[in-house]
Amino acid sequence: MSLRHVDPEGLNPVPGVLSHAVVVPDAGLVYLSGQVAWNEAGELVGANDHGQQAEQIVRNIDTALAAVGTDRSRVVKETIYVADYRPGVAGPIFAALREGVTTPPPAQTMVGVAALFSPDFLVEIDIVAAL
Repeated sequence: MSLRHVDPEGLNPVPGVLSHAVVVPDAGLVYLSGQVAWNEAGELVGANDHGQQAEQIVRNIDTALAAVGTDRSRVVKETIYVADYRPGVAGPIFAALREGVTTPPPAQTMVGVAALFSPDFLVEIDIVAAL
């Protein structure tokens, strides 16, 4: 089975640590690494704000998916990790993920976690999409 590893322009490069996207051509799928709210320079966007972080993550997801020829309308599964989860934080995250997408929502899991890789990051989303 062949794999294609993609690190698109516009996303913070993390060489030797992760590939932002791994395409599985034989399966017609792409797997995105968990996206967090950093910009191309690796700077946090939306400190202390779950909704603003989700909006940046969606921009990162759109960049990664476009680089492999698909988009959020083709997302099969999304897993959302939320640090400092409490009632009310899910709404802005869902709003960001559904913005501009008219297809039914994909399969989804939301998990409250104690922390992500850095305490400043509150949301991480990984995606599986069809090509």
